[in-house]
Amino acid sequence: MTHLRNAAVALVVLLLVVAGGWASWGTAQHVLLSKGREHGTLTVTGCTEERCSGRYVPEGPSVTRRTLTIERSVAAEKGVTIPVVVKPGTDEGVRAGWGGGLHAWLPLGGALLLAAPLVAGGLRMTRAAWSLAGAGGALLVAAFFAL
Repeated sequence: MTHLRNAAVALVVLLLVVAGGWASWGTAQHVLLSKGREHGTLTVTGCTEERCSGRYVPEGPSVTRRTLTIERSVAAEKGVTIPVVVKPGTDEGVRAGWGGGLHAWLPLGGALLLAAPLVAGGLRMTRAAWSLAGAGGALLVAAFFAL
């Protein structure tokens, strides 16, 4: 019975971490694999509860866009200039650089923090749980300071 419980907890932990990685990859791929993509800066002109928009200025020879949207974060205020990578085929940008990379991996950091108590309590692996919690917490704190 113990082996069955351990297998079930391990499956839930694996599901949490994979789901966090999958949710992160949708945005992180544009930041990590940005070579050959359109780069520029976005000057925020307004924000809603979920998105910010503004004037986009491309870095090199590329299609000129008048407006671009980006996911809202605590660092996006009216008048702020943000380096961005444009998602191919859209008028949507992703924050570039260290701040953007760390911001993209926030779902994985949260998943690691959620998985830590399951590893500690369900699998009785306290060192591994502290490692997961430390990695997730470090990712969240680094993203906070990088933005």
